[in-house]
Amino acid sequence: MTKLFRSILFVVLCLFAANMLQAQIVLDNSKWTFEAKKISGDKYELIVHCKLPDKWHIYALNPGGDGMEIAPEVRFVKNSDVKLIGSVKERGKRISEKMIGIDGNVNIYKNKVDYVQEAIVKSNATIKGTYSYQICDDNQCLPPKRDKPFTINIGDAVGAAATSPAADTADNSKATTDTASPVQTANVSGGADTSKKAVAATTTPSASATVKAKEEKSLLWLFLAALAGGLAAVITPCVYSMIPITVSFFTKRSKTRAEGLRNALYYSLSIIIIFTVLGVLISAIFGANALNALSTNWIANLFFFVIFVIFGISFLGAFEITLPSSWTSKTDSRAGVGSFGGIFFMALTLAIVSFSCTGPIVGPLLVLAGKGGIAGPAVGMFGFSVGLALPFALFAIFPGMLNKMASSGGWLNQVKVVLGFIELMLALKFFSNADLAKGWRLLDREIFIAIWIVISVLLGFYLLGKLKLSHDDASVKNVYGQEYVSIFKLFLAITSFSFAVYLLPGMWGAPLNGISAFVPPIGTFDSFGGGAAPEAGSATESNLIHPVKFVNDMKRFEPQAVKSLGLVTYFDYDEAVAASKKLKKPIMLDFTGINCSNCRKMESQVWSQPEVTKRLKEDFIVVSLYCDFNSIDLPKELQHFSKDLNSQVVTLGDKNAELQAAKFESSTQPFYFYVDENGNKLADKGYSYNPDVQKFIDHLDSVKANYKRTHS
Repeated sequence: MTKLFRSILFVVLCLFAANMLQAQIVLDNSKWTFEAKKISGDKYELIVHCKLPDKWHIYALNPGGDGMEIAPEVRFVKNSDVKLIGSVKERGKRISEKMIGIDGNVNIYKNKVDYVQEAIVKSNATIKGTYSYQICDDNQCLPPKRDKPFTINIGDAVGAAATSPAADTADNSKATTDTASPVQTANVSGGADTSKKAVAATTTPSASATVKAKEEKSLLWLFLAALAGGLAAVITPCVYSMIPITVSFFTKRSKTRAEGLRNALYYSLSIIIIFTVLGVLISAIFGANALNALSTNWIANLFFFVIFVIFGISFLGAFEITLPSSWTSKTDSRAGVGSFGGIFFMALTLAIVSFSCTGPIVGPLLVLAGKGGIAGPAVGMFGFSVGLALPFALFAIFPGMLNKMASSGGWLNQVKVVLGFIELMLALKFFSNADLAKGWRLLDREIFIAIWIVISVLLGFYLLGKLKLSHDDASVKNVYGQEYVSIFKLFLAITSFSFAVYLLPGMWGAPLNGISAFVPPIGTFDSFGGGAAPEAGSATESNLIHPVKFVNDMKRFEPQAVKSLGLVTYFDYDEAVAASKKLKKPIMLDFTGINCSNCRKMESQVWSQPEVTKRLKEDFIVVSLYCDFNSIDLPKELQHFSKDLNSQVVTLGDKNAELQAAKFESSTQPFYFYVDENGNKLADKGYSYNPDVQKFIDHLDSVKANYKRTHS
């Protein structure tokens, strides 16, 4: 068993490596030089000069903000001939301003800054030290450089004894506006890296306690936010679909309450281990989008479809899924190892399946993991995994309670049958993902909905006792000898039939916003040959440039706002730029995915709202760029190696993914960025998944106002 699970883990890691390797190169062009300036007698200033490239900044020794900003740090190695006076101080023009995404004002320096340490030097000496720092621009932070060595040679000391009190501690004094002295030593340049903001480092020693307290507070908030995200992730489509499997899996394993508690503990620990260790490790090595890319792979989705169908048929009573007898014997002899192995595999399945929906929640944590920090992603992923594991721990304990009560009747088998129907419905989602990715058109929207209606009706009849399977027990009878339906089952049947009625209008093109994340996009709906015509006067049809590129291939992915409400979307960036130049409108770049559940929710629940649709149609050029669409190869002359993706750009999806990574340094979907016809950004940051309609409206209005200011 141990060898088997090692092999499974190895295969998963290989899949991650083969599909998701990506990187990005941004140079650190800061210049650092060092000198000793004699003030009088044996008193010197030890100066570290920092010259920054245009549009980049470095945080002050007291950076302010939310405690996660990395302050620079200069340390001197203890030297018997040198006594330090006071603390390291800054010289330069300090700027205090508000930055998007950071609480409170942040203190920074631009262009240049000097770090000055006063010292008493008794004799000629070579002074050694280290410096740490991080530089940022308006969009990103490079990974922190830590403990870079430097030396300062002093050859003109008079050998006088020190008379001033010395101290090895430093405070965070406010900067003056003195001009830096001329540089007398060789330049030291930073290296190349791609990372954004990492976990906060401490400043000089006497300030470390303050910054550490801020860091601990920030990490606590990060843990609580991630914990809430993990709890919220349970109701996302991909995670929710694992609940029936989990209940059924532990129904068979937990024969007693003690076993239920033990298995629940195993399962919870497995989830936490996988998300915290494997998630951070894989993302640090292979890139932040690794697990999400695997969960959207069409082969992986077909595999999950087969697994769900097998589980569903098994739950309906066709057969029992059991281990080979040789495995069973070994499990009996080593129950602890075997039990944990199987439970760990279930947790691994949950982790892989869930990443398609939880990517926008854990994405920032995984990005941190690949950018040089470790405390932030470790704490964040731990909090997320705890939040996700808590409900599943309850689900794992619950079957043990069911088994304990099973002796009262055969109703437990009915629970499994109900779960079997649900599993068959959920299996269609995975097949739909593969169908959309490959363009087979085997499971268009109306076919998907029709199958769900049939299954829902059959489930309702089963709950009412009108449909029986071969292994069902006889129905319970009342005191008069008549079969009856319990109140609980009656309400479940009402729910099932109501769901079927809710689905029925979808056969005629209704948007079904409540389940938009599950069903195929309305662009695949072709029962009546397309959607409604645009509303009169809702679009500038007289001068509209209709999209041409990739339209025939991409129409099946169109959302409700496009198919039925008259919104025009483009699928090629260059074509959208041409339209923007003619129509004098800003461009909304919709980085999306074929199998992106949260993209579908944004489109159906936000885009389709009248006030949002009106703004998108009248004020923006919308271009939907599918980053996982790999059915169209680019012309040979346009195929190339991308440094931003660290892979070949071969398909249209590769081209879109490269644009998102290179220009916006992002890899998660949905993500909306805004530019003008010249590619200039109209918002400091993009808009990720957030179904708050009013917030999205306010964001669009802000972008429109910014466009008018810059194009008046």
